[in-house]
Amino acid sequence: MLNRNNNIFTILCITILSIIGCSSNKSADLVVLNGNIYTVAVSSPKAIAVAVKGGRIIAVGSNSDIDPLIGKGTKVVDINGLTMIPGFIESHGHIMGLGSSKMKLDLNGIKDYDELVNIVANAVSETVPGEWILGRGWHQSKWTPQPETMVKGFQTHHKLSAVSPDNPVYLTHASGHAGFANAKAMEIAGILSGTEFDMELGDEIFLKRDDGEIIRDENGKPTGIFNEVAQRLISKHIPDENDDYRDKSLEFAIEECLQNGVTSFQDAGSGRSSIATYKRFLDSGKMKIRLYVMLTSRDPDLLNDWYQRGPEIGIGNNFLTIRAIKLNSDGALGSRGAWLLADYSDRPGHAGMATQPMSYIHEVTENGLLSGFQVNTHSIGDRAVREVLDQYESVFKLHPDVNNDHRFRIEHAQHIDPADIPRFKELGVIASIQGIHLSSDRPWAIDRLGKMRIEESAYVWRNLFKSGAVVINGTDVPVEPISPIESFYASVTRKTLKGEPAGGYEPWQKMTREEALKSYTLSAAYASFEEDFKGSVEVGKVADFTVLSHDIMTVPDDVILDTKIIYTIVNGKIQYKAE
Repeated sequence: MLNRNNNIFTILCITILSIIGCSSNKSADLVVLNGNIYTVAVSSPKAIAVAVKGGRIIAVGSNSDIDPLIGKGTKVVDINGLTMIPGFIESHGHIMGLGSSKMKLDLNGIKDYDELVNIVANAVSETVPGEWILGRGWHQSKWTPQPETMVKGFQTHHKLSAVSPDNPVYLTHASGHAGFANAKAMEIAGILSGTEFDMELGDEIFLKRDDGEIIRDENGKPTGIFNEVAQRLISKHIPDENDDYRDKSLEFAIEECLQNGVTSFQDAGSGRSSIATYKRFLDSGKMKIRLYVMLTSRDPDLLNDWYQRGPEIGIGNNFLTIRAIKLNSDGALGSRGAWLLADYSDRPGHAGMATQPMSYIHEVTENGLLSGFQVNTHSIGDRAVREVLDQYESVFKLHPDVNNDHRFRIEHAQHIDPADIPRFKELGVIASIQGIHLSSDRPWAIDRLGKMRIEESAYVWRNLFKSGAVVINGTDVPVEPISPIESFYASVTRKTLKGEPAGGYEPWQKMTREEALKSYTLSAAYASFEEDFKGSVEVGKVADFTVLSHDIMTVPDDVILDTKIIYTIVNGKIQYKAE
């Protein structure tokens, strides 16, 4: 069957070449030869060479098929047997967060609380008194040993405050769903004493309910940990970023994407200032990757504006699309903010929290559907997943004749009750997972959920595929590094990046390599309504490619992580080349 398909494909390529001819004005801008190309196209999954003109693929086939398209002005890239795939699509990340993380203290990978304190102490020595010190990436569940004093699973601020008496410090948890403040920051916020959780967010007043938490010790004193929406009590006092800062952040982020083979990025929650930055970059020609934007639901006025104007699709030659809304139904497992059907195994009496009311999620879902916007909701815990699916289903029943091709999504979908898995297919809802979260979180997530829930309902990728659901992949950067290779590895092995355990965690839920590649390419393009022009190496689609040092589809598992990005090509232009 494969040979038959290849013959058909060769005939098609010859026909195309005969139409476009080989005159100098019809020659390709770019030709890639001698490749091991995985096209992710059903009809012709493998090829050797590709020709590009005007940013689009004009021919795919063998070297001899492509040779007639080489003219005097053609750039020829001989990849000498290296593997080429459609450009990686990051299906869920925070692009401005990725960039700004490069300008803050990097706390990823720290081994214990003392190391965090030492990093902050060094920053204090280089910082003017009174200036904020910001960082991100700590995760208390990964520390060995654990701090002597812990309250509800978190460290207390006293050691941190001792080394930073004159500088407010705020350090965001790796998940982004909790923050750690020193005494000076809490003093500025006016919450060193028993302040009740009472704050403004957008146009709404959030009183202390279940959407945020100030972690307090046995005497009622704040420990420095602010969970979920309560983070705003501190963050609203941090000076606003200016345009120069945002521009630098986006420059860093784009460069990081290109170095990791990412040609498209789906940004999970942008506000006005970020959108303005994207458009500045687009107008100035600095937008070197394709960006698909989800509007933040934390700004109701922003949403109301966009309901009236409708989506902006494919502007700047398909480099920017604003077509989705990001909702937030719960928190994260790491901060025990994920909303569960049953209590946390390691915190009885606590089952997480809803971070936005279901009434608001219903309202935005309905308005989004009627206004032509995709609705994508952060849901990690099994109760959050169920509640959001219920809201989606309710809205679909209210408007049965409106946009059946909505492609609404559940972002993360880490913990799903088995009864809710078939509903993804039934409702046409996409599961937007991050393979790397399994690698990073699984060693400690069993403490949160217990053995039975981990095995039956967490990271259940195989069950989702079996149900017929569309599954897409990413990293949630800067929660995790933006490395498709690492996330691919985690998806197909279910191991940590150290290769543990030997057979992988719950190995019956592994993805195949074909599934993992598609989740990062064609399925990811489908999840942003862009499968007609990207996500596979086919004639007529944009020339977005990633060239790899190893064949990730065939090398042994333990070799996948050795894979390097050799070229990143966007719209037919080489935007990154390994030195």
